[in-house]
Amino acid sequence: MQRRGFDEGSAVLLTLHSPREKVFGLLIKLAAEGVELRGIPVESLDEVARQVRAGERAGALTLFFPMHRVERMELDAAVGELPSLAESFAAKAGCAVREAFEEATGGNEWA
Repeated sequence: MQRRGFDEGSAVLLTLHSPREKVFGLLIKLAAEGVELRGIPVESLDEVARQVRAGERAGALTLFFPMHRVERMELDAAVGELPSLAESFAAKAGCAVREAFEEATGGNEWA
């Protein structure tokens, strides 16, 4: 099934303000109160991929951001020849984002 919107388990990129930061992760819940996801700061993506490839535990966290901090949320998708963040992560880590982030908790939240 192809995803069409911000469904549970979708890979998303969140842009926040006050302070400004970007977070990449798997959407757990989108509500009027805010956004809950399992993710990491974008600047940590390469390091976490390296850790996963080396067999170490991934540093993904379950995070909640109140809606007043959310500037933008976009679905992670390839654009032309540019791969998505999830595709780039998988190429560097040797496994899918979903697998790496779930393994960090030992859970199976998006099965």
